[in-house]
Amino acid sequence: MNALSTLPALMQTFFMDRLMQQRKASPHTIASYRDTFRLLLQYAQQRLGKAPSSLTVPDLDTPLLAAFLEHIEHERKNSARSRNVRLAAIHSFFRYVALHAPEHSAVAQRVLAMPSKRYLRCPVGFLTSVEVDALLAAPDLTTWSGRRDRALLTLAVQTGLRAAELTGLRCEDIMFGSGAHVRCEGKGRKSRCTPLRKETVVVLRNWLRERQGEPGEPAFPTTRGTALSHDALQYMLDKHLPAARRQCPSLAPKRVTPHVLRHSLAMDLLHHGASQAVIALWLGHESPETTSIY
Repeated sequence: MNALSTLPALMQTFFMDRLMQQRKASPHTIASYRDTFRLLLQYAQQRLGKAPSSLTVPDLDTPLLAAFLEHIEHERKNSARSRNVRLAAIHSFFRYVALHAPEHSAVAQRVLAMPSKRYLRCPVGFLTSVEVDALLAAPDLTTWSGRRDRALLTLAVQTGLRAAELTGLRCEDIMFGSGAHVRCEGKGRKSRCTPLRKETVVVLRNWLRERQGEPGEPAFPTTRGTALSHDALQYMLDKHLPAARRQCPSLAPKRVTPHVLRHSLAMDLLHHGASQAVIALWLGHESPETTSIY
């Protein structure tokens, strides 16, 4: 077998050549694919008793992949949607295998025939204005982290930015003065500017004055000065929810995530008469059809 068609070599060139050089995939896409194969290789090692460096392409045939997908759904408690995201990454890799290692075409053909799992769409989760106010009032403003969290939450509920967009914001991306707005890079490397309300400007101006960061530094850093991760963003929400629930009992049964805050903004715009096209532009949806869930 050609050394370039072994599983480790194919996986390396898939990431380095296909994703990074040819497709210019975003860091978020690369990280998602990386996590998929990290989980898959760990599972294959446990199931087959082989080190990842010893695995071959035929080892990753449909029986093992089907068992892996069941594992992440039932053992790791991932949703069917997350399962489909993992399968999409695997499909992408095996399309590359079929092209660059034709001796594995039969395996690739079987893997590519694996279907995504259908699932029921749950009603969109969102917070009412009273619940949003309770959440914004939860951070302790006598602490540095509390003031940071208040500014971040205020920005999130007013702009509807995605989690990755929030954590990726730099100080220079928040513009004050006439036509105050926040600039971000969304899915597909599409840039957009979202206007800021006066009350949001006040909170953000005070925070950035205290933050005293350089233009290219994270707008909402950790205590070490690094950008918040997605997990840190969820941890921050979870930390403030108990206080918010004490003030607003209707929050108790709700699972609140950064995306729920995004949905809350969309529902608020809809309630105030915004059209579907305006909401799509505000949220950075590629097509207004995506906005039809609201």
